[in-house]
Amino acid sequence: MELYPFRWDYMEVDLLLVWSSTRNNEFMTKQKRIIIIGNGIAGVTAARHIRKNSDCKITVISGETDYFYSRTALMYVYMGHMEFEHTQPYENWFWEKNKIDLMKGWVTNVDFEKKSIKIEDKKSLAYDSLIIATGSVSNKFGWPGQDAIGVSGLYSKQDLEYITAQTQTTKRAVIVGGGLIGIELVEMLHSRGIEVTFLVRERSFWDIVLPKEESQMINQEILDQHIDLRLETELKKIKTDSNNQVTSVITSDGEEIECTFVGLTVGVSPNVNWLKGSGLELNRGVLVNEYLETNIPDVYAIGDCAEHRNPSLGRRPIEQVWYTGRMMGEVVASTITSDKTAYRPGIWFNSAKFFNIEYQTYGTVKPELESGESQFVWQSEDGKKLLRFVFETESMSVLGVNVFGIRMRHDVWDGWIANNRKINFVMKNLELANFDPEFYKAHEFSIREKFNQEFDEIAVENNRVSMIKRLFA
Repeated sequence: MELYPFRWDYMEVDLLLVWSSTRNNEFMTKQKRIIIIGNGIAGVTAARHIRKNSDCKITVISGETDYFYSRTALMYVYMGHMEFEHTQPYENWFWEKNKIDLMKGWVTNVDFEKKSIKIEDKKSLAYDSLIIATGSVSNKFGWPGQDAIGVSGLYSKQDLEYITAQTQTTKRAVIVGGGLIGIELVEMLHSRGIEVTFLVRERSFWDIVLPKEESQMINQEILDQHIDLRLETELKKIKTDSNNQVTSVITSDGEEIECTFVGLTVGVSPNVNWLKGSGLELNRGVLVNEYLETNIPDVYAIGDCAEHRNPSLGRRPIEQVWYTGRMMGEVVASTITSDKTAYRPGIWFNSAKFFNIEYQTYGTVKPELESGESQFVWQSEDGKKLLRFVFETESMSVLGVNVFGIRMRHDVWDGWIANNRKINFVMKNLELANFDPEFYKAHEFSIREKFNQEFDEIAVENNRVSMIKRLFA
């Protein structure tokens, strides 16, 4: 789960009605028809920015919901912190006022030669440019019983409605998969007093992403919440009754755990199966170049469903993160309406929340150090806060940081990493990055004290070794 689902540029809303008066080129002489399939953050951002830059005819199509909403806020609806309507950042009148047509329905076919799409039983729609922003679908791996009543992933509004209905009387649930969606669903069910068993196939929670100390820290937080955490345990089978209702699961250890709800949260995949055989080049997702163009002219793919042929250094081919979808929406809008613009996502960052522990990461921090890298790790006495700084051994330039339990400023860390700031500089200026509220306890003194102690000892040892080498040279 991303930590800040509502940090959006709403100040731009009023600007949507202001179209450039300087555009007199061929693009503006004919009203271009743009169809966007998908109304998530990527598709809606594209629509907003196309409208800001042009007088195109824009149609956004979604079979999931009538209006755009914050997908990362679904858990808070289930937990009773907000109503679903509160997850919608725009009033319903916003779309008509800004001449963005919304259409409810599932696209069943795309004819790329005729440049048209078919929506279920509705008539075909023609386009000049097509943007595919169909997001992801929850993974299933062929487990017996995976389609039973009481089994669900957590991705869509339909998933939320199904989980809400199925868990009204649930006493015990099993969640399969140790990623961010998994722990999110665990927290949701736990908030309603449901006993939860959490099956994680790795040796430690999310250890394919987090270093050992951070992973174990989250293990302890899960256990502190009285969750039945089962590490190195996988799902083998879901058992059902005569009505196909979940009754229990069988684990890879052969244990049977009784339950009436099973959450399958073993990741997501790009929602592209419906495009197979269409002529669009697919791998795991829709393959795109640096301009988010597919192999077919005037067809683009953005967001979770896009797979970059040549991703930027330090980035993955598929990045299913809220802010990358937003950035791709802005980029494709610029390319379609004005200047051809390359997608340059910059330095990696992400955020999440593990029950009471907030997490941020900036730059590159891998589970294990690579050659030429050094690190400094600080952890609070209560074990609830941790900072890991990774830097180049030779140059001392900071490469990345993991932050647990302390909020840091994105713009500060982005600048430090981009400008190759040294670890000593970062330590001296650490207060500049702190984003915690005013009266929160500050830890910069403790962090610097430990850093100075560790690296003074290293410096002394290095000088001693150097001196011995000179004596016996």
